[in-house]
Amino acid sequence: MASRSHRRSPRKWHTAVVPAAVVTAVALAAALLLALRPDAPTTAGHAGPTPAADTRSTSQRTTPSPSPSPTRKPKRTETATPKATPATKTPRPGADPAKAGPPAATAPRPASGAAPLAGRIRPGVTYDGVATFYDVGNGDGACLYGPTDDVMTAAMNHTDYETSKACGAYIRVRAATGASVTVRITNECPLPCAPGQLDLSAAAFAKLAVPSTGRIPITWTLLSPGTSDTISIRYKTGSSRYWCGIQVVGHRNPVARLEVRDGSGWRQLPRTDYNYFLSEQGRGCGGAIRVTDIYGQALTVDGIPVRPNVLQPTGRQFAAH
Repeated sequence: MASRSHRRSPRKWHTAVVPAAVVTAVALAAALLLALRPDAPTTAGHAGPTPAADTRSTSQRTTPSPSPSPTRKPKRTETATPKATPATKTPRPGADPAKAGPPAATAPRPASGAAPLAGRIRPGVTYDGVATFYDVGNGDGACLYGPTDDVMTAAMNHTDYETSKACGAYIRVRAATGASVTVRITNECPLPCAPGQLDLSAAAFAKLAVPSTGRIPITWTLLSPGTSDTISIRYKTGSSRYWCGIQVVGHRNPVARLEVRDGSGWRQLPRTDYNYFLSEQGRGCGGAIRVTDIYGQALTVDGIPVRPNVLQPTGRQFAAH
């Protein structure tokens, strides 16, 4: 009996140990499940990994957003810039402000219907400027009209001279005192003569102020004066039927263009800054000539042969305005 009792004892101990191990395993499994739950509270041991994971997540969310943004912003800027550029230039009429355009007071105003071909100098517009004077010598100047006894002449500033468009124009000049004089443009006053400035003959300046004054403020306007003169045509020295330069002299109103008959039509000739219209290939040289003033009146003359440096009258003149 004693030996039987001894053999049962170990069985009872083994039975007690097994349930304890199972309980321990279940407890560990439960602890692991709690630790791995998504809503499990953060512990000090997980504080390090959690920010790292959040940083990566933030980077993944924000990277796509800024990436297109810098790409689109330059495109919007580039699109807006061209639109703004014309707006900036628009008030710059002719001004090109960037090109040192004339002051607002002397800027050309819109052409009236009465002078559709006018350039910078327009009828009915009063221009502000200054008057100086110079020694005109024999009266010849950049317009190449040749020597003259007419002392009431002036040189137009480079800007308003406008590649000789001002040549032959009659201008009434008025000083602040009320004194005035009428002059004909025969020369160019080069830079730094400012827009609106007139360099008068000494005799013309003396009509406005004491010569020792040297420089005075003025206003001036374009005229279409009464005259008994008629227009003349002159071919430049060296002209022939292969090349020619044509000049108009004695016109009442500024000349806007000159054309020659070329075949069955008219061909406009380019104008030089020395006041000749050139036919480089000789087409139209010695043929019919059509001259148009700034008011649009056209005069056609025939029978003007190529005779270099000879003033040939036409018997024609533009109407007064």
